Amino acid sequence: MNPLEERIRYKFRNALLLAEALTHPSIGYETQRHHFDNQRLEFLGDAVLQLIFTEYLFDHFPSAPEGDLTKMRALLVSREGLRGLAATIDLGRYLMMGRGEENTGGRTRASSLADAYEALIGAIYLDSDFVTVRRIVLTEARDLLEDLDLNPADANPKGRLQELLQAISPVSPVYPLLTQSGPEHQKHFVSSIVWSDIELGRGEGRSKKEAEVAAAQDALQKELWKTAPENFLKNLPTTVKNPR
Repeated sequence: MNPLEERIRYKFRNALLLAEALTHPSIGYETQRHHFDNQRLEFLGDAVLQLIFTEYLFDHFPSAPEGDLTKMRALLVSREGLRGLAATIDLGRYLMMGRGEENTGGRTRASSLADAYEALIGAIYLDSDFVTVRRIVLTEARDLLEDLDLNPADANPKGRLQELLQAISPVSPVYPLLTQSGPEHQKHFVSSIVWSDIELGRGEGRSKKEAEVAAAQDALQKELWKTAPENFLKNLPTTVKNPR
């Protein structure tokens, strides 16, 4: 078994599937030659992960309505959620990618790690069966699932942040797009969240929506509105006596 197989406790019968899952599209773009990459397996792995987490949430939250289940699943399969799962197995270390992609931080980029994790799950599914891949995913995602049990409200960070800020003032936050880069097949967005001229956080993602969600999560962690100057709070259209 190679080191990655040892980490996930699974030995591939078809080693080519593993190689395909670990091949970043940048190799083909850089060499200008036809070369397989992990994009098709990424497509399959996304569907497999959706089903695994849907089944888990359905079983573990028997009284939760559809809307809450959908929000929790969105958190689990978000770019940041999948990046975290990829990081637990040090997946970036094993990726095969073009020099340009590697030199610009490709091995640690959230989008590359999330896509590669989806591709790896797709490869395991093809190489084995649903029961096997479900065991692997739920084992690796144990910590993430436990946190979700404790904080299901975090499944909607933008909504949660909106509620907190509206308790202080009716002024709504905005999410200006800071940068947009990358080729069409792999766009990278960076967004911030601004509330009454104060930047509360920043986030990145492969779509504007993902970048905004990541920015909201960053803002919830920093809680900068709690340390806003008193004169700033007094100038808001409406405030409460103790916004903290």
